[in-house]
Amino acid sequence: MRWRGVAYDDREQEKLKRAWRGAGRRYLIMAAAVALLACASARAAGPKTETVTFKSGDETLSGFLAAPESAGPHGAMIVIHEWWGLNDWVKEQAEKLAGEGYVALAVDLYRGKTASDPAEAHELMRGLPQDRAIKDLKAAVDYLGTRPDVRKDRIGVIGWCMGGGLAVQLAVHDPRMRACVVNYGALPTDPGDLQNIGAPILGNFGAEDRGITPADVKEFDKGMSKLHKVVSLKIYDNAGHGFENPNNTAAYRPEAAADAWNRTVVFLKTLMK
Repeated sequence: MRWRGVAYDDREQEKLKRAWRGAGRRYLIMAAAVALLACASARAAGPKTETVTFKSGDETLSGFLAAPESAGPHGAMIVIHEWWGLNDWVKEQAEKLAGEGYVALAVDLYRGKTASDPAEAHELMRGLPQDRAIKDLKAAVDYLGTRPDVRKDRIGVIGWCMGGGLAVQLAVHDPRMRACVVNYGALPTDPGDLQNIGAPILGNFGAEDRGITPADVKEFDKGMSKLHKVVSLKIYDNAGHGFENPNNTAAYRPEAAADAWNRTVVFLKTLMK
Protein backbone atom coordinates (compact mmCIF):
# COMPACT_ATOMS: atom_id res chain seq x y z
CA MET A 1 0.00 0.00 0.00
CA ARG A 2 1.22 3.52 -0.71
CA TRP A 3 -0.19 6.45 1.38
CA ARG A 4 0.95 10.00 0.71
CA GLY A 5 4.02 8.71 -1.06
CA VAL A 6 5.00 6.21 1.65
CA ALA A 7 4.88 2.39 1.05
CA TYR A 8 3.48 0.05 3.77
CA ASP A 9 3.48 -3.77 3.97
CA ASP A 10 0.46 -5.74 5.26
CA ARG A 11 1.60 -5.78 8.88
CA GLU A 12 2.23 -2.06 8.88
CA GLN A 13 -1.17 -1.47 7.29
CA GLU A 14 -2.88 -3.45 10.07
CA LYS A 15 -0.97 -1.53 12.75
CA LEU A 16 -2.02 1.73 11.12
CA LYS A 17 -5.71 0.67 11.03
CA ARG A 18 -5.63 -0.33 14.71
CA ALA A 19 -4.00 2.96 15.64
CA TRP A 20 -6.65 4.96 13.81
CA ARG A 21 -9.45 2.91 15.37
CA GLY A 22 -7.97 3.46 18.84
CA ALA A 23 -7.61 7.18 18.21
CA GLY A 24 -11.23 7.37 17.09
CA ARG A 25 -12.48 5.66 20.24
CA ARG A 26 -10.39 7.95 22.45
CA TYR A 27 -11.78 10.99 20.63
CA LEU A 28 -15.38 9.84 21.12
CA ILE A 29 -14.77 9.18 24.82
CA MET A 30 -13.18 12.60 25.27
CA ALA A 31 -16.02 14.31 23.38
CA ALA A 32 -18.63 12.55 25.53
CA ALA A 33 -16.77 13.53 28.70
CA VAL A 34 -16.62 17.17 27.62
CA ALA A 35 -20.36 17.16 26.84
CA LEU A 36 -21.19 15.65 30.24
CA LEU A 37 -19.03 18.21 32.02
CA ALA A 38 -20.73 21.02 30.10
CA CYS A 39 -24.18 19.73 31.10
CA ALA A 40 -23.12 19.33 34.72
CA SER A 41 -21.70 22.84 34.73
CA ALA A 42 -24.95 24.27 33.31
CA ARG A 43 -26.98 22.47 35.99
CA ALA A 44 -24.66 23.59 38.75
CA ALA A 45 -24.80 27.21 37.60
CA GLY A 46 -28.53 27.52 38.39
CA PRO A 47 -30.18 30.94 38.55
CA LYS A 48 -28.27 34.18 38.94
CA THR A 49 -28.51 35.57 42.48
CA GLU A 50 -27.57 38.88 44.03
CA THR A 51 -28.49 41.33 46.77
CA VAL A 52 -30.23 44.39 45.34
CA THR A 53 -31.26 47.71 46.87
CA PHE A 54 -34.14 50.02 46.05
CA LYS A 55 -35.88 53.04 47.56
CA SER A 56 -39.04 52.94 49.66
CA GLY A 57 -39.83 56.55 50.41
CA ASP A 58 -36.75 58.01 52.08
CA GLU A 59 -35.39 54.59 53.06
CA THR A 60 -33.16 52.24 51.12
CA LEU A 61 -34.30 48.62 51.31
CA SER A 62 -32.56 45.46 50.23
CA GLY A 63 -33.70 42.14 48.87
CA PHE A 64 -32.44 38.82 47.59
CA LEU A 65 -32.95 38.55 43.85
CA ALA A 66 -32.83 35.32 41.84
CA ALA A 67 -33.19 35.43 38.07
CA PRO A 68 -33.06 32.97 35.17
CA GLU A 69 -29.84 32.80 33.16
CA SER A 70 -31.61 33.94 29.98
CA ALA A 71 -32.07 37.64 29.29
CA GLY A 72 -35.86 37.60 29.23
CA PRO A 73 -37.98 39.53 29.71
CA HIS A 74 -39.62 37.20 32.25
CA GLY A 75 -42.55 37.29 34.59
CA ALA A 76 -41.55 38.30 38.11
CA MET A 77 -42.55 37.38 41.65
CA ILE A 78 -42.42 39.32 44.90
CA VAL A 79 -41.46 36.78 47.59
CA ILE A 80 -42.54 37.57 51.17
CA HIS A 81 -40.88 35.87 54.11
CA GLU A 82 -42.43 34.26 57.18
CA TRP A 83 -42.24 35.90 60.59
CA TRP A 84 -38.67 34.53 60.88
CA GLY A 85 -37.38 37.10 58.39
CA LEU A 86 -35.40 36.80 55.17
CA ASN A 87 -33.57 33.56 55.95
CA ASP A 88 -32.00 30.86 53.79
CA TRP A 89 -35.25 28.94 53.30
CA VAL A 90 -37.00 31.97 51.80
CA LYS A 91 -34.01 32.57 49.53
CA GLU A 92 -34.28 28.94 48.40
CA GLN A 93 -37.91 29.55 47.43
CA ALA A 94 -36.83 32.55 45.34
CA GLU A 95 -34.24 30.36 43.60
CA LYS A 96 -36.87 27.69 42.92
CA LEU A 97 -39.09 30.31 41.31
CA ALA A 98 -36.16 31.51 39.20
CA GLY A 99 -35.68 27.90 38.14
CA GLU A 100 -39.26 28.00 36.86
CA GLY A 101 -38.44 31.03 34.73
CA TYR A 102 -39.35 34.01 36.96
CA VAL A 103 -37.32 36.91 38.31
CA ALA A 104 -37.93 36.50 42.05
CA LEU A 105 -37.31 39.27 44.58
CA ALA A 106 -37.44 38.31 48.27
CA VAL A 107 -37.91 41.60 50.12
CA ASP A 108 -36.20 42.12 53.49
CA LEU A 109 -39.05 43.65 55.48
CA TYR A 110 -37.13 43.41 58.78
CA ARG A 111 -34.19 45.54 57.60
CA GLY A 112 -31.55 42.86 58.05
CA LYS A 113 -32.94 41.15 61.15
CA THR A 114 -33.91 37.48 61.41
CA ALA A 115 -35.28 35.43 64.29
CA SER A 116 -34.15 32.06 65.61
CA ASP A 117 -36.94 31.44 68.13
CA PRO A 118 -40.71 32.13 68.18
CA ALA A 119 -40.51 34.84 70.85
CA GLU A 120 -38.03 36.85 68.80
CA ALA A 121 -40.03 36.27 65.62
CA HIS A 122 -43.17 37.49 67.37
CA GLU A 123 -41.44 40.70 68.42
CA LEU A 124 -40.13 41.34 64.92
CA MET A 125 -43.57 40.80 63.43
CA ARG A 126 -45.18 43.12 66.01
CA GLY A 127 -42.66 45.78 65.05
CA LEU A 128 -43.71 45.71 61.39
CA PRO A 129 -46.76 47.93 60.75
CA GLN A 130 -48.85 46.61 57.90
CA ASP A 131 -48.97 49.97 56.13
CA ARG A 132 -45.17 50.18 56.12
CA ALA A 133 -44.91 46.60 54.83
CA ILE A 134 -47.33 47.34 51.98
CA LYS A 135 -45.40 50.52 51.12
CA ASP A 136 -42.15 48.54 51.00
CA LEU A 137 -43.69 45.80 48.86
CA LYS A 138 -45.14 48.30 46.40
CA ALA A 139 -41.68 49.86 46.18
CA ALA A 140 -40.31 46.41 45.34
CA VAL A 141 -42.89 46.14 42.54
CA ASP A 142 -41.73 49.55 41.28
CA TYR A 143 -38.13 48.31 41.29
CA LEU A 144 -38.98 45.15 39.34
CA GLY A 145 -40.76 47.31 36.79
CA THR A 146 -37.48 49.14 36.04
CA ARG A 147 -35.57 45.96 35.20
CA PRO A 148 -35.14 45.10 31.51
CA ASP A 149 -35.41 41.37 32.29
CA VAL A 150 -38.93 41.77 33.76
CA ARG A 151 -42.28 41.91 31.98
CA LYS A 152 -44.03 44.78 33.74
CA ASP A 153 -47.47 43.28 33.10
CA ARG A 154 -46.49 39.91 34.62
CA ILE A 155 -45.67 40.62 38.27
CA GLY A 156 -47.15 38.44 41.01
CA VAL A 157 -46.67 37.79 44.71
CA ILE A 158 -46.20 34.76 46.97
CA GLY A 159 -45.81 34.46 50.72
CA TRP A 160 -45.90 32.08 53.67
CA CYS A 161 -47.29 32.61 57.18
CA MET A 162 -47.00 36.37 57.87
CA GLY A 163 -45.84 36.74 54.28
CA GLY A 164 -48.92 34.93 53.02
CA GLY A 165 -51.19 37.45 54.71
CA LEU A 166 -49.13 40.30 53.30
CA ALA A 167 -49.30 38.73 49.82
CA VAL A 168 -53.10 38.99 49.91
CA GLN A 169 -52.89 42.54 51.27
CA LEU A 170 -50.60 43.50 48.39
CA ALA A 171 -53.23 42.11 46.02
CA VAL A 172 -55.80 44.29 47.82
CA HIS A 173 -53.70 47.47 47.59
CA ASP A 174 -51.83 47.08 44.28
CA PRO A 175 -53.82 46.45 41.09
CA ARG A 176 -50.60 45.60 39.24
CA MET A 177 -50.57 42.11 40.76
CA ARG A 178 -51.06 39.48 38.07
CA ALA A 179 -51.27 36.52 40.49
CA CYS A 180 -51.24 35.96 44.24
CA VAL A 181 -50.21 32.80 46.13
CA VAL A 182 -50.97 32.67 49.85
CA ASN A 183 -49.63 29.84 51.97
CA TYR A 184 -51.36 29.65 55.38
CA GLY A 185 -51.58 33.43 55.68
CA ALA A 186 -54.29 35.57 57.27
CA LEU A 187 -57.20 36.29 54.93
CA PRO A 188 -59.13 39.55 54.64
CA THR A 189 -62.80 39.62 55.60
CA ASP A 190 -63.78 43.19 54.78
CA PRO A 191 -66.05 43.22 51.68
CA GLY A 192 -64.29 46.33 50.40
CA ASP A 193 -60.92 44.57 50.55
CA LEU A 194 -62.30 41.56 48.73
CA GLN A 195 -63.78 43.81 46.06
CA ASN A 196 -60.37 45.43 45.50
CA ILE A 197 -58.63 42.13 44.75
CA GLY A 198 -58.13 41.87 41.02
CA ALA A 199 -55.53 39.10 40.88
CA PRO A 200 -56.49 35.43 40.87
CA ILE A 201 -55.73 33.87 44.27
CA LEU A 202 -54.20 30.45 44.95
CA GLY A 203 -54.24 29.36 48.58
CA ASN A 204 -52.73 26.41 50.47
CA PHE A 205 -53.84 25.81 54.07
CA GLY A 206 -53.69 23.17 56.78
CA ALA A 207 -56.79 21.53 58.27
CA GLU A 208 -55.15 21.59 61.72
CA ASP A 209 -54.08 25.24 61.60
CA ARG A 210 -55.45 26.96 64.71
CA GLY A 211 -54.52 30.45 63.48
CA ILE A 212 -55.99 30.43 59.99
CA THR A 213 -58.72 27.86 60.46
CA PRO A 214 -60.62 25.90 57.80
CA ALA A 215 -63.65 28.02 58.70
CA ASP A 216 -61.67 31.17 57.87
CA VAL A 217 -60.62 29.69 54.53
CA LYS A 218 -64.17 28.67 53.63
CA GLU A 219 -65.52 32.10 54.56
CA PHE A 220 -62.93 33.79 52.34
CA ASP A 221 -63.76 31.41 49.50
CA LYS A 222 -67.46 32.17 49.91
CA GLY A 223 -66.91 35.93 49.90
CA MET A 224 -64.65 35.84 46.85
CA SER A 225 -66.98 33.55 44.93
CA LYS A 226 -69.93 35.84 45.65
CA LEU A 227 -67.96 38.65 43.99
CA HIS A 228 -67.10 36.38 41.05
CA LYS A 229 -63.38 36.52 41.84
CA VAL A 230 -60.97 33.84 40.63
CA VAL A 231 -59.87 31.79 43.63
CA SER A 232 -58.51 28.26 44.18
CA LEU A 233 -58.07 27.23 47.83
CA LYS A 234 -57.01 23.85 49.18
CA ILE A 235 -57.08 22.62 52.78
CA TYR A 236 -54.68 19.76 53.49
CA ASP A 237 -55.71 17.05 55.93
CA ASN A 238 -53.32 16.23 58.78
CA ALA A 239 -51.41 19.47 58.20
CA GLY A 240 -51.11 22.52 60.42
CA HIS A 241 -49.47 25.92 60.17
CA GLY A 242 -46.08 26.00 58.45
CA PHE A 243 -46.39 22.58 56.84
CA GLU A 244 -44.31 23.55 53.77
CA ASN A 245 -41.10 24.44 55.60
CA PRO A 246 -38.84 21.45 56.44
CA ASN A 247 -37.09 23.51 59.12
CA ASN A 248 -40.38 23.36 61.03
CA THR A 249 -39.78 19.70 61.82
CA ALA A 250 -42.90 19.15 63.92
CA ALA A 251 -45.27 20.65 61.33
CA TYR A 252 -43.57 19.71 58.05
CA ARG A 253 -45.65 17.48 55.78
CA PRO A 254 -43.55 16.59 52.72
CA GLU A 255 -46.38 15.23 50.56
CA ALA A 256 -48.62 18.23 51.21
CA ALA A 257 -45.68 20.58 50.67
CA ALA A 258 -44.86 18.96 47.32
CA ASP A 259 -48.48 19.16 46.21
CA ALA A 260 -48.73 22.82 47.25
CA TRP A 261 -45.60 23.61 45.23
CA ASN A 262 -46.93 21.77 42.18
CA ARG A 263 -50.19 23.70 42.43
CA THR A 264 -48.19 26.91 42.59
CA VAL A 265 -46.10 26.04 39.52
CA VAL A 266 -49.19 25.23 37.42
CA PHE A 267 -51.07 28.30 38.65
CA LEU A 268 -48.21 30.66 37.82
CA LYS A 269 -47.55 29.04 34.46
CA THR A 270 -51.18 29.67 33.51
CA LEU A 271 -51.09 33.36 34.45
CA MET A 272 -47.50 34.57 34.27
CA LYS A 273 -45.98 33.12 31.10
